[in-house]
Amino acid sequence: MERQPEPAIITLTTDFGLADHYAGAMKGVLLSRCRGARIVDISHEIPPFSIAAGAYTISQAAPYFPAGTIHVVVVDPGVGTTRRAIVVEANNQLFIAPDNGVLTLITATDSNAIAREITNRALWLASPSQTFHGRDIFAPVAGALASGSARPEDTGPVLREVGQLRGLYPDQLDEATWRGTVLSIDHFGNVITNFRSSAFPHLADGALVLETGGRRISEFRSTFGDAPEDLCFAYSGSGGYIELGINQGSAAAFLGVRPGQSVTLRVTIV
Repeated sequence: MERQPEPAIITLTTDFGLADHYAGAMKGVLLSRCRGARIVDISHEIPPFSIAAGAYTISQAAPYFPAGTIHVVVVDPGVGTTRRAIVVEANNQLFIAPDNGVLTLITATDSNAIAREITNRALWLASPSQTFHGRDIFAPVAGALASGSARPEDTGPVLREVGQLRGLYPDQLDEATWRGTVLSIDHFGNVITNFRSSAFPHLADGALVLETGGRRISEFRSTFGDAPEDLCFAYSGSGGYIELGINQGSAAAFLGVRPGQSVTLRVTIV
């Protein structure tokens, strides 16, 4: 018996939320273009307009999907402007997004990534709106690629470079001090910084001090159960970044921070 081809996998990452019709409308377009597609919601709760949080979220989820997966990422405060729509081939997957830096962490992991501008209007919905490119451009292009009716090279010309989001990597200020940023805040209120745990081996020794929201965090714990309630502490998160948390509490609320806010890290043993 001939084996049937695996259905295409299409993921969605947006800041649309679930209270409105936006995510559902995109799924309708996807299924109209590729009826057998498997649609996976990575998140629709990216903080509105937070490109950094969108970049972090897709970079954390995409590596766990199989080759050939198509990822649609729509965090798009510049919708309707001259910013480009792009499709990127990276790590044997496809990423469809606005060219605003939301794929910065994806392209950084594949030196052979190929980006194209989506200029083939035949793949779009007719008469696209100026404010909903997720439905009118990104979704129909993803559906066409998933169905096999279009190939990446059919979407448009290759780009020599794509937009890169500043602030995703820490700046070293002196021998012992770095300035970073809050990449994201998860559902529990844990604060994910852009400091890679592997770059700061002193973390486990408690030889680091982090400052953000006007507060200093100098305690380290390996996991939440090791910390008393109400203690704001640093730990090495599952995504490989230094995070700030509170056992059974919200570090983000305690610190009063949001994605994009500055964080300073100091090594106290040099």
